[in-house]
Amino acid sequence: MAEITAATVKALREETGQGMMDCKKALQEAEGDLEAARDILRRKGLATAEKKAARATSEGLIGISAADDGSTAAMVEIRCETDFCARNEVFRDMVRKTADMALQAGGEGPVEPTEQMLQAVQDTLTQIGENMSLARAVKVSAPRVGTYLHHNGKVGVLVGVEGEIDDNTLNDLCMHIAFADPMGITTEDVPADLVEKEKQFAREEAAESGKPADIVEKMVTGKVRKFLEANALLAQPFVRDDKKKVQDILGDAKVTTFARFAVGG
Repeated sequence: MAEITAATVKALREETGQGMMDCKKALQEAEGDLEAARDILRRKGLATAEKKAARATSEGLIGISAADDGSTAAMVEIRCETDFCARNEVFRDMVRKTADMALQAGGEGPVEPTEQMLQAVQDTLTQIGENMSLARAVKVSAPRVGTYLHHNGKVGVLVGVEGEIDDNTLNDLCMHIAFADPMGITTEDVPADLVEKEKQFAREEAAESGKPADIVEKMVTGKVRKFLEANALLAQPFVRDDKKKVQDILGDAKVTTFARFAVGG
């Protein structure tokens, strides 16, 4: 049996992120064999992860990674159990690295998690000891891609634009999307099923007014129009100046796509 020194235990701890006692026990079980001790810790970590997988993950962080040329960006949402974990630098570093991996993924739109991305989350779970998961990931490409990450790391935005747009306007557009949470770019992009539900609610509410049928229909049309304008990006009042619509600040530029993530949303 190889000698188990404090230096060996410390080295194993730094490599795996496990507690000193767990590392010492693993080395004792492996009779001092460092490679075998690593395998023991990994098996125990996987077993622990299975037990933790049922625990709720309502906290977490958004991570964003952008290409140097500003034409592509990726965003991930990684959830964990507590805000304490979300503030842990090990967790935060993993979120950043996972966003970088999503940026390297092929194609655009929703990103299918790679084995490397999932392993990064798994390794952090083992190290920190909380349940966590990669909830979703997306990649956006356009002639120009703007990004926004709220200071608390809980809300992130990617927006693709074509045409001339200055940096300040692009930043304001991203911030607007973060706070206004549009459902689509134009009114035609708002999901039809939600529009139909809103129309039904409006019709029931208007019918209770006792007004003539033609007035009721006008009331319904007005309420549905307001619903669409409140949820379509270009028709929304701009957050920095509600006398303007978002369309008004874009000039000749055109929004081609956007994505907004909010932790737990």
